[in-house]
Amino acid sequence: MSTMDIQEIIKSLPHRYPFLLVDRIIECDDQKRIVGIKNVTVNEPCFQGHFPGMPIMPGVLQLEAMAQTGGLLINRLAGSGGRLPYFMAIDNARFRRVIKPGDQMRIEIEFTTIKTRTAKFQGKIFVDGELASEAEMMCMITDQKVQA
Repeated sequence: MSTMDIQEIIKSLPHRYPFLLVDRIIECDDQKRIVGIKNVTVNEPCFQGHFPGMPIMPGVLQLEAMAQTGGLLINRLAGSGGRLPYFMAIDNARFRRVIKPGDQMRIEIEFTTIKTRTAKFQGKIFVDGELASEAEMMCMITDQKVQA
């Protein structure tokens, strides 16, 4: 099982603050499964407006965290220089628990199909062992390279 620290993540993904939503990879089988961590902190910009006095991690950012985690595995499979994946579809998204500052999101991704140009995966986020959100996603794998 492989792991990645934040420096390796930055080399593999084009996202930067405030939109980088994966802090660390704690498991990766380099085939179809990857597990990431996102530490949710109160100083993140989204909490200024979502919602003042009662900060809640937006569902779209949970989905983005799943997509970024999946993108890390795609780039590991592509080798150095990675290829840039783009969202194509999100199906069956469900939000089951509020995520708030102080929580740690455990982002589990399992690929169901990986082809040359597309990939499908199931994403789940757990907080304290409890399912918080889940979705099925599909992305297009482009020939564009990630710029570190």
